[in-house]
Amino acid sequence: MNKGTIVLAAGGTGGHLFPAEALGHELRNRGYAVHLVTDSRAERFAGKFPADEIHIVPSATFASKNPVAMARTAWTLWKGLRTARKLMARLRPLAVVGFGGYPTVPPLLASTGLGIPTLIHEQNAVMGRANKALAKRVQAIAGGFLPEGRGEHAAKIVVTGNPVRPPVLDAAKIPYVASRGETPFRLVVFGGSQGAQFFSSAVPTAISLLEPALRERLIVTQQARKEDKDRVTSCFAKLNAPADIAPFFTDMADRLAEAHLVICRSGASTVSELSVIGRPSILVPYPYALDHDQAANAAALVAEGGAQVVAQSDLSPEKLSALLTSAMNEPDRLETMAADAKKAGKPRATEDLADLVIAIAEKRPIAEYKKKTISGVQA
Repeated sequence: MNKGTIVLAAGGTGGHLFPAEALGHELRNRGYAVHLVTDSRAERFAGKFPADEIHIVPSATFASKNPVAMARTAWTLWKGLRTARKLMARLRPLAVVGFGGYPTVPPLLASTGLGIPTLIHEQNAVMGRANKALAKRVQAIAGGFLPEGRGEHAAKIVVTGNPVRPPVLDAAKIPYVASRGETPFRLVVFGGSQGAQFFSSAVPTAISLLEPALRERLIVTQQARKEDKDRVTSCFAKLNAPADIAPFFTDMADRLAEAHLVICRSGASTVSELSVIGRPSILVPYPYALDHDQAANAAALVAEGGAQVVAQSDLSPEKLSALLTSAMNEPDRLETMAADAKKAGKPRATEDLADLVIAIAEKRPIAEYKKKTISGVQA
């Protein structure tokens, strides 16, 4: 039985689409029809996204102060708003959920104008620009790492956590077992294209500086850009260190479950997956982010004791080698970090977000939903 339609709106990047995808599966399992509004970048994900239909709506962002460019962007947004209004008037969804990125602006603005219940989900500890622009208009703000009870929109914020993929939930069932004595030590390194580029130089050099006895214990999984893969593979071969190097790993959740230590960027999805699985990490926030959101995400996990954070500017090969030496020689500390990381995880994030969406769709007051969730009763 179809309980009605819920529209998800997301920018066409994995960081925005993956939590929307998780929510889409949950809502369909509960009997709702799901439609996705996004931009053309999302076409590569279209085959697996759980949507009855995917709609591409014109959108743009004000990336330049050039008058001609600004006029072109304004025209595109106006076209997108008109298209979105027609779409929402036709679908008449019970609710519209935005996941960030400029493609969410037209459908969310159109929905609020038509009186359709709306909410946004912010993955990071710092709200993105699109979500900031929409925050005053929506009924609720679901947060991955947003501070609850603080800020201009405190009354609307509910910290649900970030939805994670089913393989991550499966990996979370595998307990952390510390590497002791001379047993193998599994190191996992990843972090998007910019992280991969930096780590491709820093990590092999740092490992070359380790004492031979430590280096012989290492088994490395490292993400490297296609153009860096051969060079990084050659470096590990010269070090006689077992390493699996690739631009992308389809079984990353399994590799995280096996890891004794993870070195990575601190995007919202990454930090959420590390905490749900419960693995110790050295987080290196992307230093050029406009809102420094990765630094804030990292701080949330560090505060729980589940990670160390090091600025990229401070992470010389010598510094990284010292951190690795300390980690490999202190299994009890890593075991404690793993437990602390897991305490910070929110494995029910998808279910909790779906509960919030349904509460908003049924036009229940956000204060009522908060009261129920705080008391441990599902909304």
